[in-house]
Amino acid sequence: MTAPGEARQLALELAPEPAYTAADFIATPGNQEARAWLTRPEAWPHGRLALWGEAGEGKTHLLRLWADASAAAWFAGPRLRALPSPPLPARIALDDADLCPDETMLLHLLNLAAEQQTLVLLAGRAPPARWPVRLPDLSSRLRATLAVRVGPTDETSLAALLARLIAARQLVVAEPVQAWLLARLPRHPAALREVVARLDRAALATRAPIGRALAARVLAEMQGADMQGWEPPGGGASGDVCAAPQLL
Repeated sequence: MTAPGEARQLALELAPEPAYTAADFIATPGNQEARAWLTRPEAWPHGRLALWGEAGEGKTHLLRLWADASAAAWFAGPRLRALPSPPLPARIALDDADLCPDETMLLHLLNLAAEQQTLVLLAGRAPPARWPVRLPDLSSRLRATLAVRVGPTDETSLAALLARLIAARQLVVAEPVQAWLLARLPRHPAALREVVARLDRAALATRAPIGRALAARVLAEMQGADMQGWEPPGGGASGDVCAAPQLL
């Protein structure tokens, strides 16, 4: 027999990774402009485009779709500690670019990309012109980068995302319970991902159906964790709602 603690650990280990595929994609008005620009890389000023917005709004998913569709090399900003071996790939996607630990490395990458006419797609939580960089040359490059906001997500898309997250974990949650949750959660995709993960763990631990009572308990736990100022664990690398694959 599995102890409650073991059941919770098992739920954590088996939690599905975010799916960055076209099939798992939700188009929203909030990412329409970004989707349009991704179809026109030849129009990017200086060969660069930056997508910005809150965590969970779709930046990572957009970058993944663009990288897959255009055979772009993928890099995570927090782990960018060395330049790719020359010559650079024709296209580069740099997620969480505002979290690069080495400003000089990011500057060299942008300079080399400009020299070799490599397209660069960046993502961050704020427009590049507002990133707190110290190097004047890097600040100049970032200010010259076209910045397009992603998000926020509309109500219809949030409802579709919640249903998709529930289905991905093979949970059974009645539509009235889903609607009850949506009315009380922050209007943020990452908050939906968090509540579904908590519901999954709670249902596995208690072996109880996911009804209004269990949902209320999980919601109270999230509220106890200061849900009004809630941010997804792990910074910007959260699962995203994002743009329409047909436009990529």
